Amino acid sequence: MTILKAENISKQYRLGNVGTGTLSHDLNRFWHNIRGKEDPYLKVGAVNDRSSKTKTEYVWALRDINFEVQQGEVLGIIGKNGAGKSTLLKILSRVTSPTTGVIKTKGRIASLLEVGTGFHPELTGRENVFLNGAILGMTRTEINSKLDEIVDFSGCELYIDTPVKRYSSGMKVRLAFAVAAHLEPDILVVDEVLAVGDAEFQKKAIGKMQDISKGQGRTVLFVSHNMQSIASLTERCLVLNNGTVVFDGGTSESINAYLKSNRVNANDEYTAEPKRDSPSITKVNVTTSNFGNVHICGEPLEVNFELHIPQKLKGASLSFQIVNKNELPIVHLWTFDSEKSMCREPGLWKLKCIIPKLRLYMGEYSLNVYFTGPPGGERFDVISEVCPFKVEMFKMQREFQFRPDTCAYLEDSEWKINMQ
Repeated sequence: MTILKAENISKQYRLGNVGTGTLSHDLNRFWHNIRGKEDPYLKVGAVNDRSSKTKTEYVWALRDINFEVQQGEVLGIIGKNGAGKSTLLKILSRVTSPTTGVIKTKGRIASLLEVGTGFHPELTGRENVFLNGAILGMTRTEINSKLDEIVDFSGCELYIDTPVKRYSSGMKVRLAFAVAAHLEPDILVVDEVLAVGDAEFQKKAIGKMQDISKGQGRTVLFVSHNMQSIASLTERCLVLNNGTVVFDGGTSESINAYLKSNRVNANDEYTAEPKRDSPSITKVNVTTSNFGNVHICGEPLEVNFELHIPQKLKGASLSFQIVNKNELPIVHLWTFDSEKSMCREPGLWKLKCIIPKLRLYMGEYSLNVYFTGPPGGERFDVISEVCPFKVEMFKMQREFQFRPDTCAYLEDSEWKINMQ
């Protein structure tokens, strides 16, 4: 059953000018001018020239957004800063209205958009729980039945009768999430605020959202820049870019589309001009075991580097990580493993790392490279997500098909199986 439907949602904001250019505004400008004060309606960065009519500028935060969400579904919404994610959630939560389009929903919506949203700072945590429940249309008896669970989940037992204005950001988020999640909304809307909480609370929050959707059949809309959280919680995502939906599909494909759009150094080979006064990485490339930047699991992989060293160094080290599409490091290798000492003399140095049997699992990968001084010393140069390549399982024989995202790395093993 469809519980939420967005039809042709667009949101426009006006930039710069305050006011509409009425007679009262002109008189106010005149009064400020004769007193030597700045035009109160001056656009930021504009010239105060009344001889030419300024054009009002607008920006579309969202354009023609269409999607449906089913009951019990967890929908992820991802995109760069400024893509329109928070604006969309505010419209879905009825905090602001769309310029065009319509939102159709069934049931109660609880939202967690910003730290402290919906809390009165002068009221205690307990009083704010009842206030939020009343806003959701719950009776005092219903809220009382959930109060102990809310307080226990938030971890704010000692401070529940303290005014919220004295809470830390983390405490506000924990209590706000506990309230939103336990007061049984039909749709729970969660923005990036969970990033304020510690690792333990984030894990609890993810688990609670999974329980809300799978155990209770409720709907969750979740925005995050943490791709690991998105991958563990959602099965479908919207990818936003410049206010439009550029991808709507499975989580794995959505994350891949989002990260590809963000990848600055997407070329097969990384090159850079040498820095005049400091050591730097000037070239990185990967030689895969197959054509088209495709590596076969279990075959050799070669990584080549060029380093520019303008003056003699006391010590140096080069290391690199192989990271997956979620930007998680899978393999980390460094020159300490080499029998030869690391380059210290001025000049252009070439390094080659050969991995005889790289058993990465099928997927998409890239490199993070670190050129540093002695252990604990200066970082000369760091480059991220360069030289992308793909891993396939062509030559590995199995009686069943390999599945994407099952693991990150395979290892040789020896099994002994006996029947007693």
